[in-house]
Amino acid sequence: MQLPRTGHPSHSTHLLTTDLAQTLACSLILSRIDYCNAVLHGAPTYTIRTLQRAQNNAARIVLQAPRRSHATPLLNTLHWRPVQQRIDYKMALLTFKVRSTSMPSYLHRLLQDREDVHNLRRRSATPALCRPSTKTTIAKRAFRCTAPAIWNSLPKTVLGILHRF
Repeated sequence: MQLPRTGHPSHSTHLLTTDLAQTLACSLILSRIDYCNAVLHGAPTYTIRTLQRAQNNAARIVLQAPRRSHATPLLNTLHWRPVQQRIDYKMALLTFKVRSTSMPSYLHRLLQDREDVHNLRRRSATPALCRPSTKTTIAKRAFRCTAPAIWNSLPKTVLGILHRF
């Protein structure tokens, strides 16, 4: 028994609503990009570029945009952050959860507050995290190095808000 030929996949995209296409893209593609993406912080550029291409193509399919259209406006329309920003967000979120709950303890032990003599230790001030020195690029990708780097790069206004939690 032969299955009917359906032609090119883009010929059936008009059958999906934009909301349904976005839901499918989020559940099938973006969930794969986001899965354990915190370990991708500091990964080689070609790795991030490959994931970014997949996300860009998903945005073009969802919005039925031409293949050569620029992806940035499409990502903004869908409220999707670029892959590198998604990785940084995941690392910042993980750092916040570890700092606020002290769990898991093996990650909490890796984070230490940096005592800054120039910082007036007001109640609203959130201490920066100490970033250990390393010699290899692989070691710079470890949680104990990337978490402080991301955390310390957050704007002071955001850190002030996070400190209240």
